[in-house]
Amino acid sequence: MAARTLRIGLIPGDGIGREVIPAGRRILEALPTSLGLKFSFSQHSAGFETFQKTGAALPTATVEALQSDCDGALFGAVSSPTVKTEGYSSPIVALRKKLKLYANVRPVKTTASAARPVDLVIVRENTEDLYVKEEKTYSAPDGSKIAEAIKRISETASWDISAMAGDIALRRQRVRDAGTAENSIHTRPLVTVTHKSNVLSQTDGLFRETARRALAQDVYQMVEVEEQIVDSMVYKLFRQPGDYDVIVAPNLYGDILSDGAAALVGSLGLVPSANVGKDFVIGEPCHGSAPDIEGKGIANPIATIRSTALMLEFQGEEKAAAKIYEAVDANLEEGRLLSPDMGGKATTEEIIVDICKRL
Repeated sequence: MAARTLRIGLIPGDGIGREVIPAGRRILEALPTSLGLKFSFSQHSAGFETFQKTGAALPTATVEALQSDCDGALFGAVSSPTVKTEGYSSPIVALRKKLKLYANVRPVKTTASAARPVDLVIVRENTEDLYVKEEKTYSAPDGSKIAEAIKRISETASWDISAMAGDIALRRQRVRDAGTAENSIHTRPLVTVTHKSNVLSQTDGLFRETARRALAQDVYQMVEVEEQIVDSMVYKLFRQPGDYDVIVAPNLYGDILSDGAAALVGSLGLVPSANVGKDFVIGEPCHGSAPDIEGKGIANPIATIRSTALMLEFQGEEKAAAKIYEAVDANLEEGRLLSPDMGGKATTEEIIVDICKRL
């Protein structure tokens, strides 16, 4: 059987993005040939420095190249201006809109031998809820100000994000089955639907009801489904993180939960994410551009390496993803080469080389 070639766009962005995105490429190139995968790469521009040079944080050429010439992409990090800058807006937010990447998927994982092992994914709806940014401020009869914001929940978006959560639960199980069983703390696929329908009976009520219907489809019959009210979810996430596999939530709750969950593993340098649509996926480490360590060669590449595996998962390459996850876990379990954010002294290059060897 002929090898499958995946065309991957590389968007380093700013700061340490330029130091960690090459790690993603090197990991893909180090995968065993027995997996039947080949890769071609193209480099593209985006970010604040690109804005300063060209006047566009996300050049049209970058979007067009991703749409026509790439099967997926890796995005590094972008710096944000310290003062309001006319004409600048986040390129990753713009990419999500232009490529219709309606889900933000953030795995949070420790090694299996950690004192409190964590291995979960938060699936955040990425297009609506309070983030539609429809706000207004007006005066009350007594002259005081009142501010209002629209919380929009649609059946279509709720169905799509819930079905994706079900797909991810099944895919994670396939990755677990393809890997080493003892490296996982889960034995079955589970989706936890998070909402506040006891108060917001129409908006969150629609999300809850739609999620239940979406996950009741025959394709998800292997997936166990449960619910948590969001305030209870926050409490239990930090008290009992090992109980959760896939958590699906509307935009605002997903944003809060995913940022909070990163604290469970001790460093953003370990936390990957993917921006996912029906036809495209962008792997993206959760850390920022970290100008304080730029150029020092000590940036933790693991978030990018895990984001690379996550991108492969959404391209249907579970076996390749499992190989990468196992290599990363082995590096962390041994604990010999840890970057400074993890309390070690290893360089970016040393970690990349070690994980490539483990592949």
